[in-house]
Amino acid sequence: MKKSLKALAASSVLFIPVLVTSCTTVKEYQKNKLNDAEMVLTNRKVEKTELNFQSYREGSSGANGGKNGGGCGCN
Repeated sequence: MKKSLKALAASSVLFIPVLVTSCTTVKEYQKNKLNDAEMVLTNRKVEKTELNFQSYREGSSGANGGKNGGGCGCN
């Protein structure tokens, strides 16, 4: 029983990643959706406004790429 359970676990570990990966070719008419502005990994225009508001409200710029320090001094 233990041997068959170990074999099942080992085969699952080997074959599940093969089933989960999904490589596909992108057709020409699908490429325009990949080039959309929402697919960019940087901050979007909406997020820039929110980060500006947050840094103004907190009194300092923290982990969002600004200078560290300032604010209330409670670090």
